[in-house]
Amino acid sequence: MTNFQNRMLRAAKLDVNLYEEVEADTGSMRQAMGVVVLSSIAAGIGSIATGGLGGILMGTFAALIGWYVWAYLTYLIGTKLLPEPQTKADFGELLRTIGFASSPGLIRVLGIIPGLGGVVFLAASIWMLIAMVIAVRQALDYKSTLRAVGVCVIGWIIQALILLALFSILGGAAKPV
Repeated sequence: MTNFQNRMLRAAKLDVNLYEEVEADTGSMRQAMGVVVLSSIAAGIGSIATGGLGGILMGTFAALIGWYVWAYLTYLIGTKLLPEPQTKADFGELLRTIGFASSPGLIRVLGIIPGLGGVVFLAASIWMLIAMVIAVRQALDYKSTLRAVGVCVIGWIIQALILLALFSILGGAAKPV
């Protein structure tokens, strides 16, 4: 098994050591981006019945933007708002660990099977959230898993508000005058 595949599997297995490994490996940024791209393509294939082929391309682009924004928010919240005394992290560490936390999203490809889409996407979302908490805890050197959960929840709320604002602005701009 290649190093990339092995890392993805270990990330999906919630291997804490993997998240420490990619946090320290500055050369793993392309792999982390690859995980995000593969996970979003899997989601696009799994929802092709509703999103079509265009949904795969737009979904991949949106996933890359979302990954970057999410990592930045997590970095700010985790290092400035809720740091622990030993917290020391840079933006790249969060990009790498959070990228690998997308590994469980590969199962979303199974959503293409009629009747399984909702269950598969729900399972993938829960699994990815757990991986995200582990990734954040390790990247921010937290001792408290609860603090990592807090960072993820605050970041999710802020990102949802940003997306809501963007959609309302873009939706408002698309209305006829």
